[in-house]
Amino acid sequence: MGIFFSYILLGLSLAAPIGPVNAAQLDRGIKGGFFPAWFVGLGAITADALYMLIVYMGVVHVLDTPFVKTFLWLFGGFVLIYTGIESIVSAKEIKASHERSAEPLYKSFFAGFIMSITNPLTILFWLGIYGSVLAKTASSYGAQTLILYSCAIFIGLLTWDIVMAAVSSGFRKLLNERILTGIAVISGLALIGFGLFFGWQGILLLIEH
Repeated sequence: MGIFFSYILLGLSLAAPIGPVNAAQLDRGIKGGFFPAWFVGLGAITADALYMLIVYMGVVHVLDTPFVKTFLWLFGGFVLIYTGIESIVSAKEIKASHERSAEPLYKSFFAGFIMSITNPLTILFWLGIYGSVLAKTASSYGAQTLILYSCAIFIGLLTWDIVMAAVSSGFRKLLNERILTGIAVISGLALIGFGLFFGWQGILLLIEH
């Protein structure tokens, strides 16, 4: 049972560092409440599940090609910069009331999915950490235990997703319009910053190859 909880903590440690998805959740939670923020996280977790499946099936060499890496860095950078600019532009529309913006949940889900699926750092996690977990668990315990531990990782991811959605939507009730607008702008700037970093990495890969 202790090992199971350690894998839940592993899932939490993957989700917790401040990154594009957390910045987007904060933005959606302030503007739209719990569910848009939650669905951003669910989209990201779906991308995680896809990468987990790719590692499990042993086709990771496809992701390791220079072309795919360059595409993911550049496209991920574009998505993040666009989302960040959109966040800053719409920040002035925030109202400190209990009214919610009417963004469809599928848009929030898709935003989280695209941010995670094009994030090479996510790929590095699943190739590195999950790849080693896969090898060790499969050789020591077998497939059934591997599925159990993989589920524990996702419990950690989902737990953080719910916490972020609750915290970001809770801000709306506690803070005034000026502070909410400021947080939305900071979230947007963070997304642009991540986007510029991703884009620069893609340009460096293009130059190398």
